[in-house]
Amino acid sequence: MKRLAISGSVVALAMSTAPAHADTLQEALTDAYVNNPTLEAARASQRATDEGVQIQRAQGLPSITASGNYIEFIKNSPNSFTAPDRRLQIGPDLTVPVYSGGAVRNGIKAARERVDAGRADLRATESAIFSQVVAAYMDVLRGQALVALSANQVDVLTVNLEATGDRFEIGDLTRTDVAQSQSRLAVAQSDLRSAQATLIQARETYIALVGDAPQNLQAPPPLPGLPDSAIEAVDVALENNPDLIAAKERAQAAGYDSEVAGSGRLPTLSLFAGADYTNYFDTLAGGAGGIAQNETTANAGVQVSIPIFQGGLPAARQRQAMARESAALEQVIATERDVIAQTRASYSSWQASLAIIESSQAAVDAATLSLEGVRAENSIGNRTILDVLNAEQELLSARVQLVTARRNAYVAGFSLLAAMGRAEARDLGLGDEGVLYDPIDNYERVGGSIWDWGRDPEPTAKSTRTVDIPPATSDVPEVQGPQD
Repeated sequence: MKRLAISGSVVALAMSTAPAHADTLQEALTDAYVNNPTLEAARASQRATDEGVQIQRAQGLPSITASGNYIEFIKNSPNSFTAPDRRLQIGPDLTVPVYSGGAVRNGIKAARERVDAGRADLRATESAIFSQVVAAYMDVLRGQALVALSANQVDVLTVNLEATGDRFEIGDLTRTDVAQSQSRLAVAQSDLRSAQATLIQARETYIALVGDAPQNLQAPPPLPGLPDSAIEAVDVALENNPDLIAAKERAQAAGYDSEVAGSGRLPTLSLFAGADYTNYFDTLAGGAGGIAQNETTANAGVQVSIPIFQGGLPAARQRQAMARESAALEQVIATERDVIAQTRASYSSWQASLAIIESSQAAVDAATLSLEGVRAENSIGNRTILDVLNAEQELLSARVQLVTARRNAYVAGFSLLAAMGRAEARDLGLGDEGVLYDPIDNYERVGGSIWDWGRDPEPTAKSTRTVDIPPATSDVPEVQGPQD
């Protein structure tokens, strides 16, 4: 019943207009998913994080370098009878790391944990953008409804003022009654201007998030998977909230960083091999016969490096890494607390909004009957013009509260889903559009790539600019809002 209450209440936000074509919430979310620059930037950052694994792995792979030099010996030692006048030497060198104290192994593990943390961060960014889009979408619907209500109030008070003026002319009312009607009309006109400005702001926010102007927005669909209790919501959030998952992954990465820092005190072992070609250009020993003027040499061996004393550097680095690991573990607890608080608060706000909808609807019904009665009594002289104005204001206030509560209920419900980790593209059916971005694709694409000259295309912005979209207006579709 709670979910149906949201669905039924939101329908009223769309009012009675049924345009031939209208934007849906799913279309808005899809547009933001493929065109929001913040989300695109997060995806690019994740692709950069993916490379961390390959960067760490490369430190444990063989490396080949080639070097060469050409020397002109301008003045040789007079005691050297074989010194050449010039020399060319070139050759490749191969180094194969065998053991690095665990630095490479643990570095790769830390990088993988950060990749997983980055994917969770990407989920969190996606969820945050969707929450903003939902809020902007509902703000536009609410803004249209409030503008319609305010415009309707101006129309009603304008008719009231004309009727009051006519009755004043025949001596049925006083100038005070006219002044009261004029005052209320001026306030209503001011409220209308304020509502129009708020609607324009909501539409501009929508444009900034979605990348397109809102047209005739349809009522959003019921929210799926809302919990039956705050306890259930928290249980789901502790398993699925992306911020909490990212914090845990970073703590794991920090643990591996501590091991990498400690490896600085351990021996390292590597294999090496090299070859050199040398040419003296017939200048060795004055070009004397029987002496080779060019030669090729090769070598291979094993190199062991055993740290003995480094001034406490490895210990300091490990203490530093372990302190950061402690900070990361505390951050996990802090994030968990925030997730619990956010989930409980969102659930409470959602429940409160549902209760406000119910009471506001009752207030609207009662205020409607009250206004009809006060108008009838005023027509026979039992009520003053001020009574009528007050009754109209009470009805307007109740309608505004109802519209606002409907908006708040939907936004709070979506925020609750976001805290539970259930407000992402895969949860909202955007996969049917064929636009889902899978960060694993890039990770697999770059994984194992050892070609030094590999390069991606030149970076370009994928998101579209909004400079060519006309400024938002406060116009609302016709037949918006209840009529008196």
